[in-house]
Amino acid sequence: MKAEIEVLQPGLFSTIQDLGRFGFQKYGVPYSGVMDRYAMRICNLVLGNQENDAVLEITLLGPQLKFHSAALICISGADLSPQLNGERFQNNKLIRINSGDILKFGKCRSGFRSYIGIQGGFKSQVIMKSRSWYEDITDNFRLKKGMSLEFTSQNSSNSKTHATLKLNTAYLQNDIVEVYPGPEFSQLNSLQQKAIFNDYYTLHENSNRMAVQFKEDLENQLEAIITSPVMPGTIQLTPSGNLIALMRDCQTSGGYPRVLQLSEKGIQVLSQTLPGDRIKFFRKDYQEIQQNTI
Repeated sequence: MKAEIEVLQPGLFSTIQDLGRFGFQKYGVPYSGVMDRYAMRICNLVLGNQENDAVLEITLLGPQLKFHSAALICISGADLSPQLNGERFQNNKLIRINSGDILKFGKCRSGFRSYIGIQGGFKSQVIMKSRSWYEDITDNFRLKKGMSLEFTSQNSSNSKTHATLKLNTAYLQNDIVEVYPGPEFSQLNSLQQKAIFNDYYTLHENSNRMAVQFKEDLENQLEAIITSPVMPGTIQLTPSGNLIALMRDCQTSGGYPRVLQLSEKGIQVLSQTLPGDRIKFFRKDYQEIQQNTI
């Protein structure tokens, strides 16, 4: 049965996302999808959902939502002090919602992005095999006041629970970001290669779902490359010496040297780092990453 959630307040930047839009990059379509896949998977696991069921990604300042039907939800990722009818509750737990209940958020205690999962997933329109919102592709690209979010009302008595779910939330406060060398890394001289791993970098306030920018510069004499494929996690070095880490909504090609590539864990950590915080890159080689995923 169709059910709805009314958006009383939209929050800072809230979007519906699944794992992303795959197979359309040759047409210039971004991958999109959740910034923190680990948090999304926790939500869907707790709820007994499919891995790719859509969630609501919220950024720093959460929305205020009114449920017009009973539901089961789980919140994971950043701790934004979620409250149900004014009562605080913990992340990563199965929460029962009644019709008329109001969900809102308070102070950010850790992380930057939080995820609301709902049993059965959010039912946004499917375009190019994905429910992920992206401007100029989907009708909506961020929550607006008065908007309704659709989900399928479930029989909560048949809900699955996971009493022994083992979680690792330390990454929400981690300043070490895993990377491995990008295609043009070898073109950096030895001093640049040392500097990129020895120095700390501060996230710029202009960072968003498309890219994370850093305030510190890296001396650069590299020339532009022929426009080449890029993907979420590619770190480019601009002619002025800026490092730019491309994220889920990034373009599909670029002409700046690709000096580093974030690991999946690196994307996860960086997506939960606040603008103004500092991080340090930690080098992982291809062989090491392959061994750790076997």
